[in-house]
Amino acid sequence: MNPQSHINVTPAPRPGQSNRDHALRLRGQEIALQSHIETTRIGYKVPSQTGNGSYVVNLEGTPFCTCQDFEKHQQPCKHIYAVGFIVQREEQDDGSRVETQSSRVSYGQNWAAYNAAQVNEQEVFGRLLRELCDTIEQLPQGRGRPRMPLSDMVFAVTTKVFSTMSVRRSMTDMRNATDNGQLDKTPSCTSMFRYLEKAELTPILKSLIEQSALPLRDLEEDYAADSSGFSTNVYDRHFDHKWGKESKRAAPHKQSKWITAHIVCGVKSNIITAAIVKADRSNDTVHLPSLVETTARSFTIRDFSADKAYLSRRNFQAIVDAGGTPYIPFKKDSVAHSSHHKKDSLAILWEKMYHYFHLRREEFLAHYHQRSNVETCFAMIKAKFGQSVRSKTETAQVNEVLAKILCHNIVVLVRMMYTLGINLTFGGVEREVLMLAA
Repeated sequence: MNPQSHINVTPAPRPGQSNRDHALRLRGQEIALQSHIETTRIGYKVPSQTGNGSYVVNLEGTPFCTCQDFEKHQQPCKHIYAVGFIVQREEQDDGSRVETQSSRVSYGQNWAAYNAAQVNEQEVFGRLLRELCDTIEQLPQGRGRPRMPLSDMVFAVTTKVFSTMSVRRSMTDMRNATDNGQLDKTPSCTSMFRYLEKAELTPILKSLIEQSALPLRDLEEDYAADSSGFSTNVYDRHFDHKWGKESKRAAPHKQSKWITAHIVCGVKSNIITAAIVKADRSNDTVHLPSLVETTARSFTIRDFSADKAYLSRRNFQAIVDAGGTPYIPFKKDSVAHSSHHKKDSLAILWEKMYHYFHLRREEFLAHYHQRSNVETCFAMIKAKFGQSVRSKTETAQVNEVLAKILCHNIVVLVRMMYTLGINLTFGGVEREVLMLAA
């Protein structure tokens, strides 16, 4: 790989709505439109979407809800947004308040930028991917038939994943890319299958993921880590695989094999800064130091949040060494200090965060709840590029998941280019984003 690829970014900061908050508002709107919300003596009775009971919402002063999501995050939940959708509080001249039914709710969405990003996504995606692939060093040609440039094969494989179609059905996209000058020659189906199965492709895709995140390094300072699985067929759930339970929806011989992706993402843009994809059932916690180290090479880390699966002194040390503060909740059996551990700086930090977690829970959770953005990140990848892989061999499956992550990063860059007015280049040629006329 060529480490000298030029990246130019000129951010224009504009405070926006988080993905989590936007998702909760949409769910609240759905509840308000589909459910019957009753007025009670102590507030509003909002039925649960699962059909298991209801929750009480009170909008007096600081909004409050009895659901677990509000108790955990101390932030407006979907039930609060549902009540806010149907009840509009208006201040009168005499200071009194009245409640009126509202039939619509508005969001602070920059629709011009959103529409432009969606309309131009495929075109800009191809251009950014081509510039990234041009940083790949070509392997020396040996004996035999001349092979296609490695950069062209990575471009073709990633474009195929972006299309969400099979290799054969994506050949029209390959021919179009050749006509547009993005490929020197249209690859055959056999070549694409063969390259996906190459182990040499794995470090290249990981490097491209890291490079594709660099344009947003001035935007991100808080990060979150988690893992999720991509199925090789549709007969099993990642929950069953993770906890060692047998799926009731499939016979034992039809249990699917899962490819697990471990990632770190920026909580503002959902850009993925580091990724490790494995076909084994290794514990989540062992991969965190490597992910943190990769992120810290190019990004400044302030807050780093992860769930209890990543709780360990080793992971605390990795985050602190990278300059960040670990926001990882403690387990029930965790203790402030152990007699067999020396009172070094790490032990002091562990004890400090332990007391911070227990004595100032609300403040701790205000930092920790940023971890929900990594779940949003996985939801974005699976919704757009699929939650399963088409490849048959283990190496090809790993490469396909890495290609999904790379596609996600480029899509995030396209969105940010139009939302934040970023001028982005790979390879030293500056290009300016032009907004489409309405």
